[in-house]
Amino acid sequence: MSTKEFVAITRQNWPRIMSRRSRISSIADLIERDGQCRLTEIAKHFAVSHVTANRTVARLKKSGLATSKPHGPIELTLAGFKLAEKSKRRHAIVLAFLVALGVSPDNARKDAEGIEHHVSDETLQHMQAYSKWKSTKPRSPKP
Repeated sequence: MSTKEFVAITRQNWPRIMSRRSRISSIADLIERDGQCRLTEIAKHFAVSHVTANRTVARLKKSGLATSKPHGPIELTLAGFKLAEKSKRRHAIVLAFLVALGVSPDNARKDAEGIEHHVSDETLQHMQAYSKWKSTKPRSPKP
């Protein structure tokens, strides 16, 4: 989800709306992109206040998914990185499934962000199988 799309979500509702998986995978993306992740980057990336970002990171730390020292960068624990990778895999599967159904890539990216958190592992397996099967078939005309 882009920063512009996050701006549409009110600052007050951000911690409640975003799943822990989304927050963790976004932090992992910031670490991958910049080499580290500081609280100011999280607040800026999601267009939320420093206080909101700090509370969110505190919850992630309490859950054992992140660590940080005062005024230092936020780091993900092994459990945090594993959760981020799982979230990214789920997102990729849902995205591929929606594209295989004929949804435009732009809409598929937006829709996948919400869907990935609400499907069971069984449904995800079927989505992945369908996407793989569909990729071997000739393309049919769009409706």
